[in-house]
Amino acid sequence: MIAIIDYGMGNLRSVQKAFERIGHSAVVTRDKKVINDAEKIVLPGVGAFPDCMKNLDDLGLIDPIIKGIVSGKPFLGICLGMQLLFTESDEFGIHKGFDLIKGRVIKFPEGLSSNGTKLKIPHMGWNEIRMMKRAPMLENLPEKSFLYFVHSYYVVPEDKEVIATTTDYGVEFVSSIWKDNIFACQFHPEKSQQVGLKILENFGGMK
Repeated sequence: MIAIIDYGMGNLRSVQKAFERIGHSAVVTRDKKVINDAEKIVLPGVGAFPDCMKNLDDLGLIDPIIKGIVSGKPFLGICLGMQLLFTESDEFGIHKGFDLIKGRVIKFPEGLSSNGTKLKIPHMGWNEIRMMKRAPMLENLPEKSFLYFVHSYYVVPEDKEVIATTTDYGVEFVSSIWKDNIFACQFHPEKSQQVGLKILENFGGMK
């Protein structure tokens, strides 16, 4: 069973429906026992980093999530759910994250452009990922896959070995990471049609 963490923010039902569509049982929960008993953990995310950390802390969910990850359960972080894994974020001040992946979360710089066209922030819409290493969740995906993004901040890991994919949006940023049982992505698989469903299917099949 897959536990989708409910902390009062994010498009949880769309993630659950995406898993159901590919035949994997997934429950949206904030019940610590359900999270502890789950085979896999998914942390989606939409919203501001400090608000999310506060909600998780208020609900007592940080400890069971980290324990689940450290125990080796397959973990999928989506968008803000990836950023929370890092040491700290610059969003609305300096805020501590889970510190499971060393590094920071920073905002896109102002004045980004591509081919002479000014780019808007947030980065919103379809963009291409560049494979840096073939994580299990990226198996059987085309080399030039397009996925759906909505974000103003991106992660900067200290250890470049965790980088699975990068994407260009005026700057080349890390669009997904992979370390041991952790896979996390800045894009939204649940909004990325067949390519996104394949990523979720790969995650659902992990042992």
